[in-house]
Amino acid sequence: MVSDETVVQTASEAAEDLIFERIKQTDVKDFDVTVTFEEGVLEVDVYVNAPNASRDEEKVANDAALAARAAVDELFAEAEGSA
Repeated sequence: MVSDETVVQTASEAAEDLIFERIKQTDVKDFDVTVTFEEGVLEVDVYVNAPNASRDEEKVANDAALAARAAVDELFAEAEGSA
């Protein structure tokens, strides 16, 4: 069984990792990753402010949210496989 805390941590780390894979940390002025997992429902909101980056901040934020969801899907798939 996967704990809610593990789900939130996995999603947050995946989103943050993608942000910093796409945009240099020094170019990120501000970012926020908000993850909730309640009653089996995952919600991920990502905000990126990197005005000097050559990447589209909105696309990076959307991709980070997708990466977070994919990481959680993988987490549950691994948990089912080991059960």
